[in-house]
Amino acid sequence: MASTVVTADIPPRGGVRSLYARLRGGDEIAYLITIICAVTIFLVVALLVWQLWANSQPTVKTFGWHFILSSRWDPNAGVFGALPFIYGTCVTSFLALLIAIPLGVAAAVFLAEMAPPKLSGLLTFLIELLAAVPSVIYGLLGIFILVPVIRNYIVPPLVGTFGFLPIFKGSFYGVSFLSAGLVLAVMVVPFIISVSREILLAVPTDQREAALALGATKWETTWDVVIPNALTGIIGSVFLALARALGETMAVTMVIGNTPTISASLLSPGYSIAAVIANEFAEASGDLYVSSLILLGLVLFGLTIVINGIARILILTTTQRGG
Repeated sequence: MASTVVTADIPPRGGVRSLYARLRGGDEIAYLITIICAVTIFLVVALLVWQLWANSQPTVKTFGWHFILSSRWDPNAGVFGALPFIYGTCVTSFLALLIAIPLGVAAAVFLAEMAPPKLSGLLTFLIELLAAVPSVIYGLLGIFILVPVIRNYIVPPLVGTFGFLPIFKGSFYGVSFLSAGLVLAVMVVPFIISVSREILLAVPTDQREAALALGATKWETTWDVVIPNALTGIIGSVFLALARALGETMAVTMVIGNTPTISASLLSPGYSIAAVIANEFAEASGDLYVSSLILLGLVLFGLTIVINGIARILILTTTQRGG
């Protein structure tokens, strides 16, 4: 009786055999593809930074650090200083956070801890839709709705009550640091709410049940147990909102006034880095003018990268601990 011998491709032994098995299983191929994609992202970022730095060399060689510390921006005279734009960007961003943080965190606590599940899901969906609204729409709403409201109903009582403070002195013409800050606050609130809600939900349920078992009320459990455990992630959401506010262009351009001045009053017009790049890059003439705008972009890019990196680390730490 003849026997049938079935032969199969037998891969080499040892390390080569292990590599062959992993290649057949797709592990090594998937690893190579994913690591190439990850490295490509870093290469793109590095290339972008290098291009910005290389194209900003005329300004760097002409002004050096004086470019950041100078407050004079005069393209006709060939003098460029970034301080008014850095000041305007920081003032409007921090004013937006001053308004958005209490609203956003309180709303996130309500959605995560207090609201019924169906209501929480519906409101969360609507809030996340706000983050998808184009910034130019916020700018138009700011011009036609928010600025008149500020002029008629907010500025008069502020000046009447706190007019002795430098931040509320001077005339108000509609476009100002205050208007830009309020528009930015509306834009960044959805980011704070969405991220903070997810962080609050990541806090282990056992900690809530333990506090309730010891006799704590729902609010005491939220305030003394849930929020302290989620604090790092909430701070991360604030950093993400700050990075969003720093890079906002169209909405701020439409309501800030586009005046390169430094004023202590929030009622005065100003300028931001993103706004000056959007307004003047198309009409910039001369290498020094163009390189000054590019260097402003590099400064803004650096601020955004650093802030986003810190926010991601904070959120990752909190999520891992909650899990």
